[in-house]
Amino acid sequence: MKLSVAIPESALSDESLKIDKTRKISVLARACAIFKIDTIFVYQEGNNRNDGSLMVMILKYLETPQFLRRRLFPKMNDLKFAGVLQPLKIPSHITPVNSKKIIPGDVREGIVISVKGKRFVDVGINQLIPFFGKTSIGKRVTVQFKEGYPKLSVKEIDKAEIQSYWGYSVKERANLFSILAEWKGNIIITSRKGKTATKEQIAKYVKSDQPTLVVFGSPEKGVHEILGGKMKNVQNAKSLNFFPNQATETVRLEEALLGTLAIINAQSTS
Repeated sequence: MKLSVAIPESALSDESLKIDKTRKISVLARACAIFKIDTIFVYQEGNNRNDGSLMVMILKYLETPQFLRRRLFPKMNDLKFAGVLQPLKIPSHITPVNSKKIIPGDVREGIVISVKGKRFVDVGINQLIPFFGKTSIGKRVTVQFKEGYPKLSVKEIDKAEIQSYWGYSVKERANLFSILAEWKGNIIITSRKGKTATKEQIAKYVKSDQPTLVVFGSPEKGVHEILGGKMKNVQNAKSLNFFPNQATETVRLEEALLGTLAIINAQSTS
């Protein structure tokens, strides 16, 4: 089952300090990594565009392997409190630096660099590897080793070719409806107004060959309020309530994300 999520930039509006916003984004990233989210769509909702850029930047930063971050992310104010971020520790991050341990078939993330007019890829070990792929200099690339130590030759591959979970991608959109209009697959709208999520309902998505997008609202507005009259134009969507009989007035996004994805995950493994 391929899962993606749509979350609003206004999810940070209930935090006033940048350090607290940073911590919250870290929790969101961890939840998405735990449950193998394929794409995180961040949509504009509200008037604070700074929160949107902060969320996108930190989500991308956290998904990037540590040894690549200094080259891909220059010093900037959005990363001022990067020290409070919790590492994802997903397979693409857990890579030994000892080149002698590399075997054919190993997959790594790297960055393409130029040395004396020739292109190489730096994958975080103690030597550069000749690179003949299409990715341009200074860009991140996924490679697979054709030969292990000591020859160490690689080929460029697509993330879709990797068997294990290799991280999420982050996409920013001007509004929620644009995401739903372009989505090719199933849509689950999380809402207090939806029907209570049951095992049978969730099983339909788990068994489907189509990708599923799980949509979350903001602290001030639910998905139905955000979409307004456009709600009737959304195709292949079902509104489900994953927190029936909740005692709190609202469910915060980080709570909704963890709770909803945990429920879906439990059904996918049962």
